[in-house]
Amino acid sequence: MKETSRQKLTAPIRRVRFVYVAMFFCFWAGAIAVRLTWLQVIQHGTWVERAKQQQQRTFEVAPHRGVLYDRNMHPLAMTVLVDSIYAVPSELGENRADDAALLARIVHADPQEAFTREKEIDARFNASRHFAWVARKVTPEIAARVQQLNLKGIYFQKEFKRFYPNGDLGAHVLGYVGTDDNGLGGLEAKFDEELHGEPGHEYTAIDAKRHVLGSDESDPIPGENLQLTIDSNIQHMAEKALDKQMAKVKASHGTIVVQDPNTGQILALAVSPRFNPNDALHVDPQDLTDLAVSDVYEPGSTFKLVTYSAAIDAGKVKPTDMVDCQGGAMTMYGRTLHDVKTDHFGVVTVQKALEVSSDVGAAKMALKVGPETFYKYIKGFGFGDRSGVELPSETRGLLAPPRKWGSTSILSMAIGQEVAVTPVQLVSMVSAIANGGVYLPPHILLQSSDALKSEQKLGASPFHPTDGLPSTLPDGAHRVISEATASTMREMMAGVVSEGTGKAAQLNGYSSAGKTGTAQKVDPVTHTYSHTKVVASFAGFAPVNHPAISVTVVVDQPTVGILYGAEVSAPVFREVAQEVLEYLGVPHDQALKSAQQMKEAQNTVEPDDVPDQHVGELSAVYDEVNTLPPDDPLRQPANAAAMAQNRSADKAYEEAAKEKPKPAGLAALPDKVLDAIHKHEAATAGAPGAASVNEARVDAPVIRPQVQVRDNGAVVVDPGKRVAVPDFHGNDLRSVVERAGGLRLRVRTLGSGLAQDQAPLAGTLVPLGTEIVVRFMR
Repeated sequence: MKETSRQKLTAPIRRVRFVYVAMFFCFWAGAIAVRLTWLQVIQHGTWVERAKQQQQRTFEVAPHRGVLYDRNMHPLAMTVLVDSIYAVPSELGENRADDAALLARIVHADPQEAFTREKEIDARFNASRHFAWVARKVTPEIAARVQQLNLKGIYFQKEFKRFYPNGDLGAHVLGYVGTDDNGLGGLEAKFDEELHGEPGHEYTAIDAKRHVLGSDESDPIPGENLQLTIDSNIQHMAEKALDKQMAKVKASHGTIVVQDPNTGQILALAVSPRFNPNDALHVDPQDLTDLAVSDVYEPGSTFKLVTYSAAIDAGKVKPTDMVDCQGGAMTMYGRTLHDVKTDHFGVVTVQKALEVSSDVGAAKMALKVGPETFYKYIKGFGFGDRSGVELPSETRGLLAPPRKWGSTSILSMAIGQEVAVTPVQLVSMVSAIANGGVYLPPHILLQSSDALKSEQKLGASPFHPTDGLPSTLPDGAHRVISEATASTMREMMAGVVSEGTGKAAQLNGYSSAGKTGTAQKVDPVTHTYSHTKVVASFAGFAPVNHPAISVTVVVDQPTVGILYGAEVSAPVFREVAQEVLEYLGVPHDQALKSAQQMKEAQNTVEPDDVPDQHVGELSAVYDEVNTLPPDDPLRQPANAAAMAQNRSADKAYEEAAKEKPKPAGLAALPDKVLDAIHKHEAATAGAPGAASVNEARVDAPVIRPQVQVRDNGAVVVDPGKRVAVPDFHGNDLRSVVERAGGLRLRVRTLGSGLAQDQAPLAGTLVPLGTEIVVRFMR
């Protein structure tokens, strides 16, 4: 009985103990399951990322940024591979501060760059255990010096760096990029997405001892290449001329825009002062503004082209109509409009009013068409709207509608006040007149970026002037004035250059047309027009009948010399247009003139434009290249032997001439008359007008042909196979070479441009094969 009761008591105890143990294990397994679920499901991404940080290194592979080409496929902006330096701070050990100081002494080459200072490098070392930049995109010299240190935990990585091979050429057009290859100005910013491409990635697996086990990478997609309408040679010509004038007149800013009037393509866009996009860190922020599209100014008298175009096209006036300029003063609603103080014109033709740039005459043209019609033509020429040129930050300018005009606003706008324009808008207006009256939106991208998928599809597209508009006009093109009006305006603008205020814009061998402008700037203190701060401008094209280029020159606030556009900007137009037309090979449509003739035609004196010419220097070069002996008759008679030879030849020539009968035409004349003719010829030969205006010019050497008198009395003149040197003055290089080659003469050239001097002088008899020295100047 007792044994049975014990068994009944122990069984329940075992079952309770089992339940406790089972519950403990269940709870333990559940906790593990919850923990595993938390780690492997909820925090899966976090731990995978931490594992990657421990076991892998991931590098972003930057894409190759697209190249910017000019129209001739010359690279203007390209990408090169350079070294960047980084560190793995966990491998540096306890000497991080010392390493940072040592590296900073090498990589901190620019005092203005805070990124490579010792304090900044050390802060990055302490902020991360796995990766920290030391310096990015360093020069090969700096990379070599760091590599020589052989520091543990310091590595190198190749990165792309933007490089502009031509320095500051076209800087405002191209823009620049930041350290991460993001466009920060110009076309670099406008087409940043197309140029940038898509980055790739490189994955590297490492073990616990930091040994590389393998790598995997995804290739980046390079950016697209863009081809511009810019011709780098024309761009250089424009920038050179602008810089020269800026230094001469001490102006604050300047802009030149060269455009093809028949397509709207911009061939050059020069802004001064410029910046070097290769060194954007040291650029003055004020120099980054593209004044050609982002800044406005009151155009002044160049805007009168719009006024006269509207008056003629609306049928209100003709160039031969008479307009009363009222002695240079006109009063309307209590406001008196004055011409220049020295101008007091009365009744003149419309043509004359434009040539002398009469403000009163322009105001009366605007009054004839009325505010609404005048405003329509202003808008038609593209003012008051963005042109759509592919450059960032373009402004639309300032143009109020007629309902907001004051009682005398039409007078102001007729002479280019109360309206603000950009140089690109102004050159587009001039191009519309040049091409026959059609406004073409300006553009600087030769091809659409969508069509540029690889460099192989791009090809050089040299600019060749065309005669007439393309068969298919681009979007936004529209006719503003009739062809007849455009033709009339071209003739009137040609008169401005030949007879009016734009004489300094005359070209040599080419006809030109344009309009000068001098706009007073508003004084920010007095809020009135300043008498000392002006914007001098000139807008024109050449040649007149078949325009190849349109050029606008804007010089802001010149401070030295005469400040008018006729004196400041017109000469720049002349220099740029002359050089560009010759570079393009445009045929001359006018006879070439000498430097003196050009000065007389321009009615201006510019001694700095043409350097002193010394024929003596040319003679020395001529003697050197031909290795002539001292007594050669082609030299000046510098010694007694040469002079005796000349006297002997002269005597033989005179004796033979005495025995030679007179020509039939002179035989009947009395001896006194013949003596008078000979004296007149001698006096004419020595007259001041027959000599060169250059006082340094020496007389031509006296060369006499060999004369033989035979027994029968016959006179034989033997030139000894010599030819007379042609007059090369005013000819271009090609013409000089062709003319000399036709006479079996050689040419040694000095300088460039048109022939201005030569040695020996024209008419000198020289042996065949002689090398003539010719100096060319622009």
